[in-house]
Order: sequence, then structure tokens, then C-alpha cells
Amino acid sequence: MSDLLPLFALILMMAASMWIGVTANRATEKGGGFLAGYFLGNRGLGSWSMALTATVMSGGTFMGFPSLVYQYGWVLALWIASYMVVPLCTFAVLGKRFGQLTRLTGAITLPELLRERFQSQTLGIAASAMMIFILAFSLIAQFKAGAVILQLVLPGLPNSAWTLHDKPAAFIYALAIFAVVVVSYTVYGGFLAAVWTDLFQSVLMAVGVMILFPLALIKSGGLAAGTLAGVQAAGPGFALAPGAGRDFLPIGLALSFFFMWSIAGMGQPATLVRLMAFKDTQTLRHAMFLLAIYNTLIYLPLVMVFICARALLPNLDKPDEVMPRMALLVANPLVAGIILAAPFGAVMATVSGFLVQISSAFVSDVYHRLRPDASESTLRRLSHAAIVGAALVSSIGAIFSPKFLQAIIVFTGGAAACAYLFPAIMAAFWKRGTARGAMASMLGGVGTVLALYAAGWIMSATQPGWEPGIGEKSTFSPIYPLGIAPFVWGLSASVILGIAVSLSGKAPKNELLERYFPAS
Repeated sequence: MSDLLPLFALILMMAASMWIGVTANRATEKGGGFLAGYFLGNRGLGSWSMALTATVMSGGTFMGFPSLVYQYGWVLALWIASYMVVPLCTFAVLGKRFGQLTRLTGAITLPELLRERFQSQTLGIAASAMMIFILAFSLIAQFKAGAVILQLVLPGLPNSAWTLHDKPAAFIYALAIFAVVVVSYTVYGGFLAAVWTDLFQSVLMAVGVMILFPLALIKSGGLAAGTLAGVQAAGPGFALAPGAGRDFLPIGLALSFFFMWSIAGMGQPATLVRLMAFKDTQTLRHAMFLLAIYNTLIYLPLVMVFICARALLPNLDKPDEVMPRMALLVANPLVAGIILAAPFGAVMATVSGFLVQISSAFVSDVYHRLRPDASESTLRRLSHAAIVGAALVSSIGAIFSPKFLQAIIVFTGGAAACAYLFPAIMAAFWKRGTARGAMASMLGGVGTVLALYAAGWIMSATQPGWEPGIGEKSTFSPIYPLGIAPFVWGLSASVILGIAVSLSGKAPKNELLERYFPAS
């Protein structure tokens, strides 16, 4: 019976999510039409919804990041420290102006905002295609994380001898269950279902971390015991900072990731779409304060919890399982279920948000542009079909995913920032920016990231002894010129190309500037 208690907690959480989807569907129908309601929640997010749904938490936070802490130690504290300033970088820099642009353009999606601001259909289509590609790729990590948790807590899943790309039968069944649940409530409730479940599950995350933190300290014997066990299992680098003789995450790469989460985090589509949906400026200010406190309460304890994990689980073959295994080890079954609801909720919330964005990119930005006379019933059916299709593709990708979830998170997060950050800044603040400049910025940034990853894949395939220079060998590792991460080079290319191409062409028309910069 005790084995069923973690499952019982997860079932309650999934049932609550389904109920939220039903409630969100009712709210979506109130005013604004199907597209504005389903994809943007009628621009009515409050402070708590803004703060706790812009936490950029996902399978990477509770599965991928913990696996890296477990594997490589204290240096990951620098990796995550920049989350503390995400609210300032995102809300303070872009928030107010992005909200103004959204209302001036009447845009429902990020690609639509860029299209209207720069008056370029081509830019809008490119932004939509980029979003579909990046988010579909990112969903692979989320589907894998959800399946891993269910696989560990669901008793009686068929676990026959057959495997698919080294994934056992139990994983495949768990993946199917997760996909059905998350797609069901997302299809029904749309954007508000994603936001409200994100809010609900963010609270679960805080509760789960606060419970797990003291239990891990007590059970492991403290941070010293965890650190010593990590040094014994992984070498002295487990306790060292960047530049102190460690192989993984040397100083250049450590600084790159500090830059990524704080600066590049502004360019994430999931974050930017929240900035298009808040109620007013006061809402934005309150959300900034709430998010800063929340991030501090979540991320710092997570580092310490998974340092302690080394003392309790010294030699895990699958580091991505460290979060659910820790919860099941240190807590009684019911409490473990509550703790596991945190990462499972984070994954579900991220998946639902990404599915809605992919659907909006296809239906609102592509199909509705080609067929502006399409009925709401047609748009509704296509939106639902796009969500199901994206989930199916991502589920297949999860079966063929790399060893570390965080490798996918880093790739997609970096590519998204290189695609959208500087074009968004150009749209919001730079009068001289042009459509061609925004297009060059987007394609050049993403192209740089893809080229560095492709070069790493070629090196790994053709030179068996090749090492990317970060202490980790993988077929999904890029090359790191001068020890700097690909997304930093991509962002640099994005900025340079955006400015150079804009200045080399004709200035935007005065009528366009007067519309979007009315104070000038």
C-alpha cells in the first residue's frame, strides 16, 4: 500500500490540473474572441500569475540541473546564481515597453508583434518557423523528464525485456501516459490552462523544495558529507570553483552560463509572451518583487540538496533520475509523492506553455494569415490538432534523447535567445531598426549556434578521441571557441548583424515610427 502513496499524490496533482483546464476554458470564452482568449488569456494576468509563471522552471530545473549538480558539484552554484537577477533583466528591461507594443500592435503572439512592428510578413513567418522548431526541440527534454518520474513511481507498469533505443518498456508506457494527460488539459484550456497550472504547480515546487531540503541534510549527514562523497566519487573538481583546476565548466564557460540565464533569459519565447499578457504596470512591478524572492527560495536549496545526494546515492548510472530517487529515499511515501509533484508539475506546466506557443505560431501566425476568413470552429480544431501533433513529435524525440536533459535545455535556450532577444530589443527601443536588420539578427544568431553544434557533432563522429573542452564527452556537444559557449557567440552575431544590416538600408518610414514611438 505504501508504494501507491507517491502515485496517489501525483494523481491528485494531475486531477487538479485537469480541473484547472476546465476552469480556464470557461474563462477563455469570456470576451476577446477565440484567438485572444486561447493564446493570450485576454491580456489579464495578475502579479502572482506573472511572477510564478515566468520562473523559467521546467524539466531542466528539477531533473536536468540536479543531475549536473550531482555529477559535477559546487560549480553549478555559479551556473544557477544568475537566476536571482532574471526578474530585473526581464521584467525591468523589456516588461513595460513590450506591454505597450502589444497593445499598440494588437498582437496575440510574439511573431505577430515582430511582423506588425516592422511591417514585414517575411519576418513574421520566419519568427513563427523558428519558434516551432526551437520549442518542439525543447519539448523533448520535458517529455523525457515527465516519463522518468512516472516510470519510477508507477507500480505495475509493464517492464518486459524489449527496449526502444535503449529505453525500457516501462519508460515508453510512462511517456504515453504523461503525453495523454498534459495534452488533454492543454487542448481544453489553452493559454490560461498553461498559466494557471503553472501558478498552481509553482506553489507545489516551493513546498516540495522546502520539504526536501531539511530531509536531505539530515539523512546525508550534511553538506560536508555530501561534498566528501562527491570528491571520492567524481574527483577533487567536485568541490572546486571554475579556474581551480577542474575540467568541467572552466571559467569561460561558467561565466557564459551566468550570462545565459540572466541576459539570454530575456529572449525566451515563454517569457516574452508573458510580457504580452499582463494587466498593467503595477502588476509588472509586483511580479518583479515576487519572482526575485521566489527564485532565491527555490534555487539555492536545490544546489545543496543535490550536493547531499552524493552521500546517499554515490554511484547513480542515470544522473537524470537523482531528483525522484532522492525524494523516494529520504521521505516517507506520501511526503515523497508531494515532493515529486514539484518536478512533475514543473514539467507539465512547461509542456503546456510550449504546446500553446507552437499551436499559436502555426494557427495564428501562419494559417490565419493565409485564411483570414477562417471560422472560429476551424481555428479551434487546428489549434487542438497542432498541440497533439507537436506532442507526438516531441514524445518520439524523447525516446532518442541524449544522456543529460540539460544538454537539450542549453541548446534550445541559447538558440531561442539568439533568435528573439535582439529583434525584441530592436522592436521595443530602436527607431532605426529595420525588418531586414531584425531578420539578419534572428537568422545570424541561430545560424551561429547551429554551426557550432554541427561542428561538434562532426568532430565527435569523425575523431573518436575528440574532447569539447568542458570535461564531458557527448555527441550533442558543440565546440566552444576560446572556451566561450555557442549562445554567447550567437548573441554577438545577432547584435552585430542586426545593427549593421539596419544601418546599411533605408530608415523606417515616419508613419511607422510615429505609431510605435508616439512620444517622439
